[in-house]
Amino acid sequence: MTATPHSPHPVDRHVGALIRVKRRALGISQSDLADALGVTFQQVQKYERGTNRVSSSKLYEIAHKLDTPLSAFFEGLDAPRGGGESVAGGLIDFLNDSGSQDLVVAFKTMRPELRKQLVALAKAMADTDG
Repeated sequence: MTATPHSPHPVDRHVGALIRVKRRALGISQSDLADALGVTFQQVQKYERGTNRVSSSKLYEIAHKLDTPLSAFFEGLDAPRGGGESVAGGLIDFLNDSGSQDLVVAFKTMRPELRKQLVALAKAMADTDG
């Protein structure tokens, strides 16, 4: 998947969406993260939308502030083939859907056995939603 000249690159959108998910899961506001990074909250918004690329040094700082391994921001990406990257499984589209981030945050706080039940329920619902 490639970006048009006027749209963010899919990898930048993916990384930004995962920054947003991790930040929200920790209950950190955009302003608080911005202050910790020495940037404006608008800059954090642009990182999260993928409209501004996150430099490697800034991503390192973000990972540190969010207590997250750097590699976590690239989870869900297909390995590069033939010079291009693509986003696996529609993760970005899902994260941009209304309520999806709340679902991720709630899922993260559940006990493992409840997670398994929720996944089973979602699969059953998807199978009957034909």
